[in-house]
Amino acid sequence: MPMSPSQQNRVRIDSPVRVVETVRHSQITGPDSINRTAERFGVTATDLGLLWDAGPDADGNDRVFVMFGDTYGDGWGGRGAGPQSADWRTNVLFASTNKNLEADSVRLDSAVSRVRRGGAAQVIRRNRLNVPRARFPEHTLIPNAGITVDGVHYVQWMSVTFWRGGGKWRTFQSGIAVSRDDARTWTKPVRGRWWNIGGGSRFQVAAFTRDDDWVYLFGTTNGRYGPAYVARVRPDHVARRSAYRYWDGTDWRRRERDAVPVIDGPIGEMSVIHHRGLDRWLALHLDEDRAAIVLHSAREITGPWSSGVEVASGSDYPALYGGFIHPWAVDEDRIYWLMSQWDPYNVYLMRTTLALDEKDQ
Repeated sequence: MPMSPSQQNRVRIDSPVRVVETVRHSQITGPDSINRTAERFGVTATDLGLLWDAGPDADGNDRVFVMFGDTYGDGWGGRGAGPQSADWRTNVLFASTNKNLEADSVRLDSAVSRVRRGGAAQVIRRNRLNVPRARFPEHTLIPNAGITVDGVHYVQWMSVTFWRGGGKWRTFQSGIAVSRDDARTWTKPVRGRWWNIGGGSRFQVAAFTRDDDWVYLFGTTNGRYGPAYVARVRPDHVARRSAYRYWDGTDWRRRERDAVPVIDGPIGEMSVIHHRGLDRWLALHLDEDRAAIVLHSAREITGPWSSGVEVASGSDYPALYGGFIHPWAVDEDRIYWLMSQWDPYNVYLMRTTLALDEKDQ
């Protein structure tokens, strides 16, 4: 019996990309970090660390944006998220211009700052209409991915109603935030949202990437246990959900429910990028079952994707999560990427050396 398009798309292949070595390069957030973020920006503890090429600033300097998730300042509890009274912000945004990551790590040059209070500002607002008595109260708004297209900045976010623990949570929507004034202010257009009322939306936690013609959005269901699906959209319609088309195993379709898995789960926080040096698409994410960050590769963005190879283990880095690849380090035999640890709830730059099997070169 021939395989269905879904089965063809999910054929497991051995990874041609081998992990030679992973090292923790430097701590980039927290009081003792190279960036002294507590002193300079009021960021004592934070997580995630989405990275994307944001284009040049007003002075012509190339830069990446780095966006973190739930962030705390004075009064932070010392382990994990909270308390909310500790200058809690659901997301903060920084710019970095240094290109020599090995020598200088990720230097956070500036933040979108609060006018009166100082320190890093919350840039994408929570939905304050979702008060605790509402049907779908919003506990926090978490950023998952960012991309800049023709000077417009986009961030994919999810609205978390509650945490269940063990890598499980529930969202009631996700969406695309937009900034047209160089990240100073952001909007959340209603037409750019994926609703999750029934819990089955396949694009609640997501990752952006692109090629010359398309912007791609990899998505999973809420939590860290679903497989990954992929959609694409023209660059001028990133914030319009109706413009996305979903890969069904053979073609791009209009309906989200037609999307088939392209990478098997369990998939947590994820980033996807094309590595020019290896001539492969790479997908990096947390595998909750293995308590590890793993790497997949593919020649085509729709797959078939390789089985995941372990990049970093929870036995070496307890309570690790995240996995966001730096977009400026994709030419040599390595990647640099950001990893979070729940304790001490801060973010680290990692360096992973890769090799391609000779038969696949």
